[in-house]
Amino acid sequence: MKKHEWPLINADEPGLTNNARSAFICVHRRLILCLLFCVTTSPAFAASCESLATLQLPATTITEARVVEDHCKVAATLRPSADSDIKIEVWLPISGWNGKYQAVGNGGWSGAIATPALAKAVGNGYAASSTDTGHSGSSARFALGHPEKLIDYAYRSEHEMTMKSKAIIEAFYGTAPRHSYWTGCSAGGKQALKEAQRFPDDFDGIVAGSPGLDWVARATLSLWVAQAVHKNPDSFIPPSKYPAIHRAALEACDAADGLKDGVIEDPSRCSFDPKIMECPGADTPQCLTAPQVEAARRIYAGPGKGIAPGLAPGSELGWRTFGGDQPFQIGFDYFKYVVFGNPDWNFQTLNFDSDIVRARQLDADRINAEDPNLTAYRKHGGKLIQYHGWSDPQIPPQSSVDYYQRVLHTMGASVPEFYRLFMVPGMAHCGGGDGVNTFDMVASLEQWVEQNTPPAKVIASGNNRTRPLCPFPQVARYKGAGNPNDASSFSCIARQ
Repeated sequence: MKKHEWPLINADEPGLTNNARSAFICVHRRLILCLLFCVTTSPAFAASCESLATLQLPATTITEARVVEDHCKVAATLRPSADSDIKIEVWLPISGWNGKYQAVGNGGWSGAIATPALAKAVGNGYAASSTDTGHSGSSARFALGHPEKLIDYAYRSEHEMTMKSKAIIEAFYGTAPRHSYWTGCSAGGKQALKEAQRFPDDFDGIVAGSPGLDWVARATLSLWVAQAVHKNPDSFIPPSKYPAIHRAALEACDAADGLKDGVIEDPSRCSFDPKIMECPGADTPQCLTAPQVEAARRIYAGPGKGIAPGLAPGSELGWRTFGGDQPFQIGFDYFKYVVFGNPDWNFQTLNFDSDIVRARQLDADRINAEDPNLTAYRKHGGKLIQYHGWSDPQIPPQSSVDYYQRVLHTMGASVPEFYRLFMVPGMAHCGGGDGVNTFDMVASLEQWVEQNTPPAKVIASGNNRTRPLCPFPQVARYKGAGNPNDASSFSCIARQ
């Protein structure tokens, strides 16, 4: 910068004393440091947070744009159809944006913004967004007489949120996100797969956790179990007996992987018949009566006949979800409000042949996310990580295995180049359980998308141990030496 461009700070001005000249030089240096600091540390935004309130987007009304703590919060209502009322929130880090976008999923029939997931994403540097899926509350009652709202819930709200979020991000930062990710579990896992199947260009990387990908089957199984345990008063299995059934299942299946550690590595290769628990005499908390044995058998078997798989051995501690005093609400609501449109419908009347056919015909790939052809997503360059706990008492884990195998059958042996499934021994629904249950699939996904490093294994922790999670069909096997609670003592080998 030329000397004459600093008009108020000229140390050569005639008549200045030495003290005054020193003072001018000091001020001059401090101003230069201040200007340099401001330029290098203040974020350069293309728009202020508050100005986003006037941003014009198709079928969108921005209802709020303000700074909240460490981020700019933008709330909007989307109306892609005449009956749509989709709420979204986009959170934009004020500083430390990593240049990426993360969409977070919902659970069940959730009609609420996933605030904790948004906070976590923003804390990790992402611009993030969530939707209420087009309604409020946790019931499917909203679907009665509102087919467009059901479409919003099924897939349209997620896609519309994604498109509008990317536009808001670009308006704020002046640049589009360099990578876009989706992460969700349960219904959020179903949303994840639906995005890959129906909107393959929305995301570069997707994490689909414990996905309710076959919504019809999950609802059907929940009512199958409800009918089994409520066939008559003698059929009900009190929760106080779940630990005993769980111990019996572990006794039958735990050591099959060569290490007795309180976790069933691969329940699909285990044969457990609760008949061995039948009471030889009087009923006690440690045995099952004959009607209870029959109910337990039905829980493990499921309705079969291509309708829905059952729950796996190891899931017993969570049987209250489907086998409690009342039917599982998410499944009950599906048949009441979506299939039959009757709030007074009785779950005991469900016909597991004709009614399930009706349900699948009505869905017609609306909520279900079962399309095995992911060619367009692969062509986009997308990467997909799916995981599922083998002890899940809500969504049968076999459904994830079945879907992955259908994708392999449809697309061929090269599928692991863009899509990998990780089954988690002992984990319950999206977490918890006897096994490891804490892991960072998003970090593994980022390495795959951004560094082209596919996950050969994912290290997980929980219950005072670590384990490698292996890409299906591999499983973790103890090497025969070393600490059995340390992941380094295990290798991923072919499933036998």
